[in-house]
Amino acid sequence: MWRRLRSALRSLRGSPAAPPHGGGGRPPAAMERAVVRCVPSEPKLSLRFVLPDGSARHMQRDQAEPLGRALARIATNAAKGHGKAGKKSKKARAEDGAEGEAAVPAVRLFSRDGAAVAEEVPNAAAWQDGAVLHIGDARYRVERNPPALTELRLPRSLLAGFPVCPKVSAEFAAPQHCLFRWFREQRPAGGGEAAGEAWVETAAAERVFTPSNALVGLRLKLRCTPGDGEQRYGPAREVESSGPVEAGPGACTFDSRHLYTKKVCGHGSVRAVSYNILADTYAQTEFSRTVLYPYCAPYALEIDYRQNLLKKELAGYSADLICLQEVDKSVFLDSLAPALDAFGLEGLFRIKEKQHEGLATFYRRDKFSLLSQHDIAFSEALLSEPLHKELCEQLAKYPLVQEKVLQRSSVLQVSVLQSTTDPSRKLCVANTHLYWHPKGGNIRLIQIAVAMSHIKHIACDLYPSIPVIFCGDFNSTPSSGTYSFISTGGIAEDHEDWVSNGEEERCSMSLSHPFKLLSACGEPAYTNYVGGFHGCLDYIFIDRNALEVEQVIPLPSHEEITTHQALPSVSHPSDHIALICDLKWK
Repeated sequence: MWRRLRSALRSLRGSPAAPPHGGGGRPPAAMERAVVRCVPSEPKLSLRFVLPDGSARHMQRDQAEPLGRALARIATNAAKGHGKAGKKSKKARAEDGAEGEAAVPAVRLFSRDGAAVAEEVPNAAAWQDGAVLHIGDARYRVERNPPALTELRLPRSLLAGFPVCPKVSAEFAAPQHCLFRWFREQRPAGGGEAAGEAWVETAAAERVFTPSNALVGLRLKLRCTPGDGEQRYGPAREVESSGPVEAGPGACTFDSRHLYTKKVCGHGSVRAVSYNILADTYAQTEFSRTVLYPYCAPYALEIDYRQNLLKKELAGYSADLICLQEVDKSVFLDSLAPALDAFGLEGLFRIKEKQHEGLATFYRRDKFSLLSQHDIAFSEALLSEPLHKELCEQLAKYPLVQEKVLQRSSVLQVSVLQSTTDPSRKLCVANTHLYWHPKGGNIRLIQIAVAMSHIKHIACDLYPSIPVIFCGDFNSTPSSGTYSFISTGGIAEDHEDWVSNGEEERCSMSLSHPFKLLSACGEPAYTNYVGGFHGCLDYIFIDRNALEVEQVIPLPSHEEITTHQALPSVSHPSDHIALICDLKWK
């Protein structure tokens, strides 16, 4: 506890400076720091400083309160501190003739230009950055909302050759403006005790650090100094890895694909990725380990191990758009969002109803800005939005099917993006994961009908003529009714998928949509390869009137996929394969 207190006191103490001193006196040789945190959305501001006797003070004051009251309170606190520090025995006080009461020091606040701040000014306006607080003879430079780290965390699993992406959360700062210094444990010479410093600084000074094979067996330490991009820096924090760097798996299925995606494509092009990354909530069940993926080494199903592979795979695609399915909420918040943020991608998340996983869409910040989001849950939208009234009425004729549709937790994520270099270029990016059951073709048809109506509302009504990119795990092969409907714009009332679960669940209705959509990556032999099944379930559909395909990044070879029998494996983090293509505006 005393160590933490000393550390807190050190962080509050300032370094020698010669800032504006105010009040006409000579500038002090050094000033302490008075740290003010003032956020408009909160009723109070906080003030932290260290008195000359070394005691720390942390005050909360109403933002609207007149400055004079706050200064009076500081004076009272200072007098108490001085009184405690100067306590003497009765005999000593009698000998000195000391008074029993500690004198209350004069407390004033001066602005940066040296003028005294009037006592009737509200606290929120009075405590400005660079102002100087006088407490008796002591001087304090006010730091208003200085950069501060609220969280600094390293991943639990570190693999040689795989990027280590810390989670950095900051207040009044941004990770891209922070300073990073990486250290490695010192390896003991000759197997004995390490001499001197236990940590050795590496040459790396970036937010993301990729440990080499030489660091296997050693722990890492990160020192981060928060910054705000305006040459203001807050106190540094350090974090050590919980375990050492471990050896990586060697060649991975995505290594050869990275040869095609070393660079981000130009501003006239868009590289899109769609990928079901296999939610941890499904990978870590007994059923998954013993029935679905018995061929996969148990450690390769662990989320920490798979996250190492996923982050390297996704970062290496240099994508502009990434649509992910089966994303655990914790994986998005603690792993993928911080990692991809370091590579210039902004993330959006939509959780499934009553589930722990959902959809994530990432876009490259220097290419796109987010205009609006239009996410829906299919079941909720079907019941509540006038847009789907006709479909809802048709569905009501088939109560068994209606019940199943309304029980599903599937969602649709829709983001409208605008080019940062050409504001006339906008994109409607949709992402979904349809119902999974092999006999659920009729359910998927209803879900995709809701999806297409919703996308039509956005791309035809709200943003007329905006091009559509529709990614996802559609759980539908190229011979399915869902694929046919998306590709052709209609579905026959007698299509076999309307009776996909037997006559008792037969339903048929007329469905249509106005888009001309093309599967940008064609119809691969498979995008999902597990022990008992392989088939094409994932697609990137594009608006063929506005976009064209520049290149499709080849999928891994069949030999690579089956090296460890099937997916997932020690060299591939999911049971699906990412689809990647480069698109350009026509």
